[in-house]
Amino acid sequence: MTNRVTVIGSLNVDTILEIPRLPKPGETLAMGDQSFAGGGKGSNQGIAAGRAGADTHFIGKIGDDANGKFMVKSMTDSGINVDQVTVTKEAKTGQAFILLDKNGQNSILVYGGANQVLSTKDVDNAKDIIANSDFIITQFETPLTVAEAAFKVAKDNNVVTILNPAPAQEAIPASLLAVSDLVVPNETECQTLTGVEITDEASMIKGAEKLHAMGAKGVIITVGSKGAFYHTADGNYGFVDAFKVKAVDTTAAGDTFIGALSSQLKPDFSNLAEAIRFANRASSITVQRMGAHPSIPTLAEIEAAEKANK
Repeated sequence: MTNRVTVIGSLNVDTILEIPRLPKPGETLAMGDQSFAGGGKGSNQGIAAGRAGADTHFIGKIGDDANGKFMVKSMTDSGINVDQVTVTKEAKTGQAFILLDKNGQNSILVYGGANQVLSTKDVDNAKDIIANSDFIITQFETPLTVAEAAFKVAKDNNVVTILNPAPAQEAIPASLLAVSDLVVPNETECQTLTGVEITDEASMIKGAEKLHAMGAKGVIITVGSKGAFYHTADGNYGFVDAFKVKAVDTTAAGDTFIGALSSQLKPDFSNLAEAIRFANRASSITVQRMGAHPSIPTLAEIEAAEKANK
C-alpha cells in the first residue's frame, strides 16, 4: 500500500557557493563554482517522500516572483501535489545561501521570506488533505503556530505526525511536542531540546527518554555518517548503521532521510528499523551528489543501490 504523506514547510531556492574552506573574519577568499537548485527543508522532505514512492502533497508559501515559479516546477516535476502551495505578495520566495567546502561539509544562511507568511489559515484550507494522509511532516523553517495547528488536525484524524526540530530551537511549545508522534532530531538538535549531550548509546537513550516525557511516542536521533538511533515509548530501541560512501555535498541528507522514511514506515512503527535502513540508503545516495533537489534519489535508484550492495 502506498503511503499518503503531507509535508507542510519551507520552499527555498538554494545558491550553492563552492569554497575551499570557510573564510576567517575580514578575509577575502576566492570561490570556485556556484550553482542554483530547489531546496528548503520542507520541500526537500516532500520531494524525498515523493521520489521514494509516497503519494505526496505539499502545503507552503512562495512569493510572486521567478523563484516561486521555479520552486513549483521543481516540485511538480517530482510528482508532488502543490495545490496548497499559495502565493503571497508580502514577501519574496525563501532563499538559502550554502557555503560548501572541499570536504563536502556546508554552512547555510537562510532568508525565510514567504515561508514566514504561512499561517493557520493555510492549515484550515488544507484540512481535508491532512485528514486523508497517513503521515504529516513539518520542520522549524515555518512558524511553530502553523506546525501545531496542522498536527492538531492530524491527531483529530488519526494521522501520524513527524516533527523534524530543525533548525534547532531551544524554546519549543510543550503543546507541539505533545502532538508529535515521531520526533527526528540530529544529535545537536537533540541536545538543544533535552540538554543531553549525545556521545554514546546511554546518552541517546537518556535523550530519547526525555523526549518521550515531553510527549513523543517515537524518537529517531540521526548521527550523520554513523547512522541513526531509534527509541519508542514502549522501550524498543536500537541503532541502524549508515552506509559508507564518499560524501561530496551533505546538503539535504537529513531531509532525504525523513522523506524516504515516511514513504516506507508503517503507522504503527512496526517496521521502524527497516524503514530507517531504507532512509539511510537514500541519504547515502544524496550525499554523493551536488545540490538539494537534484541530489535526492528516486525509488528505482534506491532499490538499485540496495541490490548492488547485497
